[in-house]
Amino acid sequence: MNNGFDYSLVDRILDQYENDPKFIIAILQEIHEHYHYLPREVFPHVAKKLGVSEAKAFSVATFYENFSLEPKGKYVIKVCDGTACHVRKSIPILERLRKDLGLSEGQKTTDDLLFTVETVSCLGACGLAPVLMVNETVHAAMTPDKATELIKQLKEEAKND
Repeated sequence: MNNGFDYSLVDRILDQYENDPKFIIAILQEIHEHYHYLPREVFPHVAKKLGVSEAKAFSVATFYENFSLEPKGKYVIKVCDGTACHVRKSIPILERLRKDLGLSEGQKTTDDLLFTVETVSCLGACGLAPVLMVNETVHAAMTPDKATELIKQLKEEAKND
């Protein structure tokens, strides 16, 4: 199973949960948190260590919407396009983010894995519309210009990390 992937972090997470299959969701969450997605290489390894089928591990990952099988950026930007945000012009914000980052509807993540831009149906902050969320932080009353400024701030923050 040595395909060049470093399994040491995955093994530490599995050890934390004593390779107990009842913790498969928590295990996958921790792996996802570290990589910002679930690398396909982890499924055979996790399945073997937990004593479950690879199909079982994969089905858990694909059932839950919060798991991604594609690499995501350090900053995951979720643009709300629910009714309140949509009528308050969330689409021009989405279009500006894509333009500023060189993304399209088909390409959601920048090549440098710094940004991922997604749309969501609702962020539950309708009174603050239009909103977007960067990782876990909600940004209210957004405009295309505010979105451009936010991208500049995040790029600066990333340089200083």
